[in-house]
Amino acid sequence: MADVKVPAQRPAFDRPLSPHLQIYRWSWTMAMSIFHRVTGVALYLGTALVVWWLVALATGPGAYETVRWAMGTLLGKLVLFGYSWALFHHMLGGLRHFVWDFGMAFERGPRMALAQGTLAGSLVLTLITWAIAYAVR
Repeated sequence: MADVKVPAQRPAFDRPLSPHLQIYRWSWTMAMSIFHRVTGVALYLGTALVVWWLVALATGPGAYETVRWAMGTLLGKLVLFGYSWALFHHMLGGLRHFVWDFGMAFERGPRMALAQGTLAGSLVLTLITWAIAYAVR
């Protein structure tokens, strides 16, 4: 019985347990899915700015002036620009998923067009909103 060889078992860490980023190629839909999650977190954090603004508005002129000053700085404007972009991007991403809920646009062409349109549309809507805000101001 000394001649019987037991085959060596492969260690479990030689192969992935499920598909991961080293197997999948990056695509527009994958990137937009990640952006959708990131913008959701950004909206959650940005809502704290809205609360800060509302509390300052209710507190009085001194507190409101502090918020107005902070949001008027370059950093404040960049944060507000990012917040408005996140809002539009997340909204359009939600509409993209809504289209999919109806069983539409699963083919490669329409799927990619929706993903690219989400990014382009969010940028265009953000720029239009800011242009109108500065024109009215």
